[in-house]
Amino acid sequence: MKLRVLSVGRDRSGLFEPAAQEYFGRLKHYAPTELIELPASKHSGEKAQRDEGERILESRRPREALVALDERGKLLSSVELSQWISKQSGDLLFCVGGDEGLAEPVRQKAALVLSLSKLTLPHRLARVVLLEQLYRAFTLMRGEPYHK
Repeated sequence: MKLRVLSVGRDRSGLFEPAAQEYFGRLKHYAPTELIELPASKHSGEKAQRDEGERILESRRPREALVALDERGKLLSSVELSQWISKQSGDLLFCVGGDEGLAEPVRQKAALVLSLSKLTLPHRLARVVLLEQLYRAFTLMRGEPYHK
């Protein structure tokens, strides 16, 4: 299983990138993992959402299951996410949208629409939380003591 974590936009604050790199480094010991950053759209509103959505779907590889992060998605515990991942037979593409959120076609094509919280999170913080939860999922699958 290969993992790709795609996010739209950059961390202009510099606050989140060190944490993202820390969990990325940990995660790639469990599965081949790639971080992908798509530039944010130059447009705004629905046009930005549509433009980013098209580029996200173009980035998806054949037979790669798409997991779309969206606050309206399914809330899973860390254990439930680990169990879901362990049941997947192919590669996974996790997608964090930009400031305008994900376009409906991205959510419709997703094998799982996942919510990290009922709270609205900055998309760069959501990427950090996702990477940490993916790392946690793999430690759970291996029975390692990280998850207490």
